[in-house]
Amino acid sequence: MNKAITARRGQRWAPGLMLGISLAVTVLGFQSRVSAQAEPPQQLTAIPPNKDTDLKFYQADGQILNGVEALEHMTSDANLVVWVAGNQFFAMDDVIGAFQKAYPGVTVGLLTLPPGLLVSAILAGGWTYKDKAYRGGPDIYATVDTGHLQRLKAAGLMHRYEIYMHNELQMMVTKGNPKAIVGIDDLVRNDVRTSLPNPVNEGIMQFYARGVLERHGLWPKIANGQECVSCQTTERNWFTAVHHRETPERIRDDKSDVGIVWKTEVMEALRQGAQIEGVELPASDSLRDKVSYTVGALENARHRENADRYLTFLATKVAQEAYAGFGFVKARPDELTLRPID
Repeated sequence: MNKAITARRGQRWAPGLMLGISLAVTVLGFQSRVSAQAEPPQQLTAIPPNKDTDLKFYQADGQILNGVEALEHMTSDANLVVWVAGNQFFAMDDVIGAFQKAYPGVTVGLLTLPPGLLVSAILAGGWTYKDKAYRGGPDIYATVDTGHLQRLKAAGLMHRYEIYMHNELQMMVTKGNPKAIVGIDDLVRNDVRTSLPNPVNEGIMQFYARGVLERHGLWPKIANGQECVSCQTTERNWFTAVHHRETPERIRDDKSDVGIVWKTEVMEALRQGAQIEGVELPASDSLRDKVSYTVGALENARHRENADRYLTFLATKVAQEAYAGFGFVKARPDELTLRPID
């Protein structure tokens, strides 16, 4: 306790002075709380810079907001919040639009980022973006591997999931394939520069491409003992932060010759006029029989009714066609049912 106040115990204080002290303490306390809120908590997960187009809010009238404005709505007045693996970003306007047509009046917040990053944010309780904190989590989380779901199950945050579509790996190269890249082994040629998903939080690398590279004996040559994000691991390899956006840009800017991506991302880059093409891989390397997209509702979902509606919607012909229109492979009827996370 303040010594000056202690020394005056027993004395009568003038009412006005007492009121002034009370107000001062209240104001100081309020300022302290405001100051604490203004500083983004370190434990929250950081959204990589310049990702406004991966942050969306779909209003009931069809208008779509991006970036900080979308995050503000997502944490305040969204009727449903969906976080999905970023490689679906180009399909989501159609998918969410179809969902809103089925359920008029529902507003939807959407994040399309690497699934490992999304899991980190769920466990941390939110994000920081552009020096501001945004607390809260999703109602729906979707990823490309059950490993992420098992982390959520261990935390008591998710218990059931369904498979809702499939994909496969391809290699993206410059149009005309001037380096004559035909297979995975070409990724370590001395004249080839690679752009590969990072092994820290990008599910395509964590659960699929890394295994292919290891089976070919290429992983040590590419990673060079490093597991990092947005980093140069060797003279010829770059690990991305968000591969499906960076790889076509790096090929365009003549920084890379080839990158491993999803087949759907090759198709999207071509739709956008990118001067690239895809190199098909054999089933053992494309993993076309193994790549499954999984989804579930969080146990602490704030909008549980709409979360359940969304899971039901994904199993409909309308939703499956919306994804198939962008090259995704439809799930089988038996896959489109909820099951326990093992």
